[in-house]
Amino acid sequence: MSAISIYAEASPNPESMKFVLNSTLLPDGVSVDYPTIEAAANSPIAQELFGFDYVGRVFIAQNFVTVTKNQPELGWTSIIPELRQFIKSYVEAGGTLFTVDPAAEQKAAQAASAGDPTQQDGFTSQKIIDLLDNYVRPAVEQDGGNITFKSYHDGIVTVNLQGSCSGCPSATVTLKSGIENLLKRMVPEVKEVVAEGILV
Repeated sequence: MSAISIYAEASPNPESMKFVLNSTLLPDGVSVDYPTIEAAANSPIAQELFGFDYVGRVFIAQNFVTVTKNQPELGWTSIIPELRQFIKSYVEAGGTLFTVDPAAEQKAAQAASAGDPTQQDGFTSQKIIDLLDNYVRPAVEQDGGNITFKSYHDGIVTVNLQGSCSGCPSATVTLKSGIENLLKRMVPEVKEVVAEGILV
């Protein structure tokens, strides 16, 4: 295994820090969000991270891990070196990241939540998914999070916010002024965008 380099990058959420690696953890477009240690049952690296008592959420994407702390009074300067060293050593040693393929899990979850849309809803949903994937997701990933499409029905788009977005003070503003405006402009059928996963 070649040497892993890793650096910490601040996110708009003051409680989340993005750790970027020069190594691929997941295929592009696949990500996993673990709001609790119980949710991380299929990810040994996430379970280990929850072992640090200040870790409250773990999000893993193509080449980064976003850690959200649950102790606001604890400054990042004291914990970044510890987390950076742990992730670097774990990946360099070839530690198991996942015991179940996240890409397969993601496909199954999307299929389950899709339900039985009408043909028109299905067409509109696909337009929304394409817009989110091409215009919104890259920007959200830059900030250490992710956005996924959940459903579209009667003009209402439901999305999931993950990683640093889930507890970010500016997530609601971004959702309404950025994402909702974009979708309404590009897909006239859209009336509103609502999000799951925002912790306020």
